[in-house]
Order: sequence, then C-alpha cells, then structure tokens
Amino acid sequence: MPEPKPPRKLSLFDVTNLVIGAIIGADIYVASSFGAGFLGPFSLVVWVIAGLIAIIIALCFAQCVMLLPKVGGPYAYAKDAWGPFAGFTVGWSLWLAEWISLAVFPLAFTRYLMFFIPNLDVLTQSLVKVAFVAFRAVTNIVGVRAAGKVNDILTLLKLAPLVFFVIAGITWIFFNPAVASANFSPFTPFGFAGFGSAVVLIFWAYAGFEISTIPAEDVENPSKNIPKAVIMGILVVTAFYLTTNVVLFAVRNYSLLATDTAPLAAASSGILTSNAALALFGGLLVGVGALISVAGSDESGMIGTARLGYALAADGLFPKLFAKIHAKYKTPYVSVIIQSVTALVAALLAPLFGGLSLLISVSVFFLAIAYLATCASVFPLRKKNPVVGAVYGKRNMVIPVLGVLFSVYLITQCSLTQIAIGVLLLLVGIPIYVKYSPKKELTEAKQALMSEPNIFRRMYRQEHVFLAHLLHHIRKIFRGATGKPTENDVP
Repeated sequence: MPEPKPPRKLSLFDVTNLVIGAIIGADIYVASSFGAGFLGPFSLVVWVIAGLIAIIIALCFAQCVMLLPKVGGPYAYAKDAWGPFAGFTVGWSLWLAEWISLAVFPLAFTRYLMFFIPNLDVLTQSLVKVAFVAFRAVTNIVGVRAAGKVNDILTLLKLAPLVFFVIAGITWIFFNPAVASANFSPFTPFGFAGFGSAVVLIFWAYAGFEISTIPAEDVENPSKNIPKAVIMGILVVTAFYLTTNVVLFAVRNYSLLATDTAPLAAASSGILTSNAALALFGGLLVGVGALISVAGSDESGMIGTARLGYALAADGLFPKLFAKIHAKYKTPYVSVIIQSVTALVAALLAPLFGGLSLLISVSVFFLAIAYLATCASVFPLRKKNPVVGAVYGKRNMVIPVLGVLFSVYLITQCSLTQIAIGVLLLLVGIPIYVKYSPKKELTEAKQALMSEPNIFRRMYRQEHVFLAHLLHHIRKIFRGATGKPTENDVP
C-alpha cells in the first residue's frame, strides 16, 4: 500500500481518533479485573475516576502543545521549562515507564495462553515469554506492518471478541437479571482501603496520550480542537472500558474475577455454560482475540520506547547506539534489541516479586513523574509565551493545578516497595546523564525524528490501533452514505 499523504490540517475527528488510538489497545484484556480484589464492584467507579484524572492531565498536555508547538512531549516541555537535566530526568522516567510496560505484555500473553494450556511449568512459561519478546523485536526491527485489507482483517480479529463479549454478556444479563444483580451485591465488599491501589492499576489502562503529542500547527483551530479532542477521545475510551467491565462484573462474581488470569475469556465461557460447545467457542474467541491483541500491542510499547530512546540519543543525552538506524529497514534496531532483552529479564523476574501488579504500579509511578513535570511546566511555559498563554486565561490555570495534584496522588498511592524501586531506577539515570551530557546533538538523527513525513507516519500508525481504526472506517462509511467526501477525496 502506498504511503498515505498527510492532510492539510487535522480535523477535530482526526485528533480525537489519534487520542483514542494512543490510549487503547490490549490494555483492556490485561486490566479488566484489576480492581476486583481491591474494591469489588465499586472498582467500576474507579474506571470513571481514572478517566477523569486522565482528562485533566491530558488537558495539561494540550496546553503545553499550544505553548511549545513542537514534537517531544514531556521531555521537550521539561527541557524548555527548566533545562537539560530536568528534560533528561523526565525523558528517563518516561522511557522507564514504557520499558517496564513492555515486560507486562509477555506476562499477559502467557496468562491468556494458560487459559487454553493450563499447568504450564515455569520453564515452558519462560520459553513462551522469550518467543513472544523475540517475535515483537523482529517485527519492530524489520518494520513489518499490515497494509490495506490485511490491516482490516487484523483489526476485525482484535475487535470481534470484545464485541462478541459485550453483546453476549448483555443478552445473558437480559435473561438472568437476578444473577447479574446479585453479582453487584455487596457493591463495596472490601470497603475503600484499596482505593488508591486500584486507581494506580486501573489508570495504567488510560496511559498512552503522553507519546501522542501532535504539533499544534498541524491541527485546525488548535486552541479549541485539541482540548475538545482530548476530552472526547478519553470519554470514548472510558465508555468502552466501562461497558466492558460492567458486563464483566455482571456475568462473573468479583470473588472469581480477583483470581482470574484471563478474566474476559473466563467470563465468556461462563456466559455460555448451558452449552459446552458454545462455552468453548466463547472462551476461544475472546482468548485468541486477547492473544492477537497483546501480541500486536506495539504502539504504546516497543515503537514508542524505541522512539523516545532515539530522541534522547539525538539530543546527546543517551548513548549514540540508541540512535543507530538499520541500513535496510530504517528502524532504531539497537534500541529495540536493548529494550527487548532488558524487558525480557524484567518479565522473567517479575513473578518472583509481585507479577503484573508490581510492573504496572512501578510503570505508573514513572508516568506520574512525567505527568507531574508536564503539568507543572505549564506555568513557566506561559511566562515564556504570554500571548498564547493569554488565550487560555486565568480560569484555565485550575487545570494544571489539578494535574499536579492528581500526579502527586498517583505517586503517593504506590507502595513503599514500588516507590523504592522507582527511585532506585531514577538514580541510575544520573551517571548516564553525567557521562553523555552535555554532548553534541546528533543533528541528522534529530532532523529525521522531527521531519514531517516521520511525524505523519507515527500519527498514521496511531490512527490504526483497533478501536480508532474502527471509528475511522465508520466515519468513512457514514460520509460515503451521505454523499460527503471522505478525507481521501480531499485534494
């Protein structure tokens, strides 16, 4: 398929779709039952609260995009606001957050695989994780990307299981209202002691917007459309998450969800228990969908982490190896190999120290540091750009203040062990900074990173994450049916 031509300006729909694509992917398969063991059915409320926190923090990103209209995200904002060391610290924390997230997906893949092949021994589980990481590393180095109809088929394979789950679940609820109602009672079986821990784990499913920053000049009416797109995009994601989880809690008791390693697959089997063949089909459909989605979850994972390492190296803050590009495939292959090997080590060791919850909580700790810096950077950036800052007015200063408070809250809700691990890894960055900064930036690498074709190529990938891809096609179908030109018809 030929490389798509960039639109003259991104519309409100385009930016909204990019926000959705940046956030949602395979996370729903991983995070769907996180709150069950902490809060029971009340964790549904936390999905809404986490979505609202994400909106506030993302709106701070929107302000930063307007105040500093260039690619780079939290790293660029902190660097411009407080200097190179602040920028490096934020970039390092964001790289750590995304690197740790890479270790989550081999674990999640193995857990869903064990729904079909239970009782895998430790050695076999380790081999599965090795194969998973190797597969993703190779595909990211080679740059294999589904095109045209193939991408549509992959999108269908990722979405169909979730659509099936929701429709089958709603149908089951309609015929079993008493059982569904009983599964929501008591609504707060464990009180609220686990509220903070649940927020941290569930918030991880909303992360992703921090690597999707779009230059303001590429957006139509950016001062209005970027904040609107942020709010609308995260609301769509919240509705998607909430619908899936309401059905999940209705059809499967929270006490079972708390121990499920493949919650959506187990719930699908439970919906169709009256027929063994249908139960097997439901579990297979959702389980295979989870495996495909987790295996293909690269937008906020390996690609994003490699790109960030490449950006840091381009600025002379990381070893030059991270900016080394493959001669044939034009991908940062050394960066991919390094992060793959280290993420594999983390994935293999994680079960010994807390598994998925440990990895995700430490990842959120690092994300919250980057978010805190971004929200706080609004203030100095406004002083540097008073003309643009005046567009928002004093009333909008509430947003960055709330963003700072929410980011601090996320940090404080991590356990002492998680915070200690986070601080230790942050300190590892200091000798890296001392050794590699200040050094001459890699001009060629930086120009390649910031070039318009590469920026658009990243946005194109982001728009083709499965829920965003579906909305993209729905819009095309709708506009075609009404006789209005689609974006492909615009000269």
